[in-house]
Amino acid sequence: MNELLNYTDHRTAPLPSGPWMMFQKWEEVVTMHIPVDPEELARHVPDELELDLYEGQAWVSIFPFNVKDLRFRNIPRFPYFHKFLELNTRTYVKHKGIPGVYFFSLDAEKIIPVLGARTATLPYYKAKMKRERKNGWTHFYSRRQHDAEAWFDGRYKVLSSAAPSEEGTLDHWLFERYRLYKTLGGKVMHIGIHHLKWKLADVSIDYDPDAVNSLLPGDMTGTPVIAHYSPGLDVLFWPPYKSE
Repeated sequence: MNELLNYTDHRTAPLPSGPWMMFQKWEEVVTMHIPVDPEELARHVPDELELDLYEGQAWVSIFPFNVKDLRFRNIPRFPYFHKFLELNTRTYVKHKGIPGVYFFSLDAEKIIPVLGARTATLPYYKAKMKRERKNGWTHFYSRRQHDAEAWFDGRYKVLSSAAPSEEGTLDHWLFERYRLYKTLGGKVMHIGIHHLKWKLADVSIDYDPDAVNSLLPGDMTGTPVIAHYSPGLDVLFWPPYKSE
């Protein structure tokens, strides 16, 4: 795990100080990216954060994936709770010029990771989730436990091998972010993360549009125009810090 720290040249944010707190593997990550109106989206992002735009365009992304081998530093992984399905809905922000991610929601199928993440101020929700392969497609389903109107239903098929994105491209802008931002009591907090550069593949996506829109903030609607697949990443997490 510590060997990940030998590779930092690709980072778009300073490496966090102090020891990392948690390790996860993200596997079979599918991503759907939706262009949205910046002014409309800004109403759903805290005033303390600056909405980040790519060539004047705002984006919201949906990420279904598997979490495996979750463990805290110097503590053996917990039986049963070390792997689970997750689905997050995010947008892209900056604070004092440093790019990062702002989450509208993170759904997970097991309650202990949800409770643990809530102590780190992230908006996690318990959901009923399922992932299965059939006829060359992988189907991913999620429905939030206490909000049945927040759900996802889609399937995907990988079309190419995975490769890193090039700097300056939209793909690089969407993925190469190493801070998770949140506000607490009017103060900006961030969780630093670290991993190697994303490797992305082309993917065919078949999804329910109503499900996608059920995850967007407020009454926003949109259509994914870009999709990717990544075989996965090893990820280190640091404790929440107040952003200076």
